[in-house]
Amino acid sequence: MRLVLAGTPDVAVPALDALLASRHDVVAVLTRPDAVAGRGRKPVASPLAQRAREAGLPVLQPVRPRGEEFLAQLRDLEPDACPVVAYGALVPREALDVPRFGWLNLHFSLLPAWRGAAPVQRAVMHGDDVTGACVFALEEGLDTGPVYARFTEPVGPRDSAGDLLGRLAVTGARTLVDVLDALEDGTAAAVPQTGDVSLAPKITVEEARVDWTRTAAEVDRHVRGCTPEPGSWTTFRGERFKLAPVTPTDEDLPAGRIVVERKRVLVGTGAGSVELGPVQPAGKKLMGATDWARGTRPQPGEEFA
Repeated sequence: MRLVLAGTPDVAVPALDALLASRHDVVAVLTRPDAVAGRGRKPVASPLAQRAREAGLPVLQPVRPRGEEFLAQLRDLEPDACPVVAYGALVPREALDVPRFGWLNLHFSLLPAWRGAAPVQRAVMHGDDVTGACVFALEEGLDTGPVYARFTEPVGPRDSAGDLLGRLAVTGARTLVDVLDALEDGTAAAVPQTGDVSLAPKITVEEARVDWTRTAAEVDRHVRGCTPEPGSWTTFRGERFKLAPVTPTDEDLPAGRIVVERKRVLVGTGAGSVELGPVQPAGKKLMGATDWARGTRPQPGEEFA
């Protein structure tokens, strides 16, 4: 089949590689426009765009996939199907109707659980023991279409959202190819979603702030769920202080209280405490918590806020 793959971030790259190695023909990639990044604020192409150009593929980057110019380009490509992996923009009905097999979305949850932009982050933050991914038929509704295939993936006790998403992207890429094979062979069947619906909206920077009055287990899940994006944070001496994953401990300390020991730094929570992993003070690079404490020398009774 002729395919136009829609996607943007790193997690879409395994799908492109799997499709390039399949029996199908990837005729173009649809991705978000270049975004400014870094201290120089220079435009940078999305990870999927970069990989597509390495493979010599045409790259479409409309601001929104609904203008007549884009729709004409899509029709000219004559795709049989448009697989989607974290594209990041709503696809209008005019575009959905172009490929004969429709648009197939690889979504990183067990739908109808965690519909939305941040399913893996929400699963980790919620404390789910098992998650997974689905390939479903894209509709105008939010992740509501019938499901062609799904698989499960255990959530490890120390998994960050990035760890989990990396595994799901690789397995999901193979599943996406299997569904496209079945569509071409006439053996694919989509099943309507059933069960309880939960939503996974994008995590805002403010939501990523740590609430030290929550339990140690909740703080741990929160930080892992926000790693690597958008990154969890707190404040120390009035400045933003970023946190990598922490480890729950049994020590009972006041919420937010910092205790520096010889080989570790503890922070109190609403129940128990956590041992800090790597940290990033304002204006500095990521460093070990004990290295930070030796240089900063938190005073007895100082707290994160």
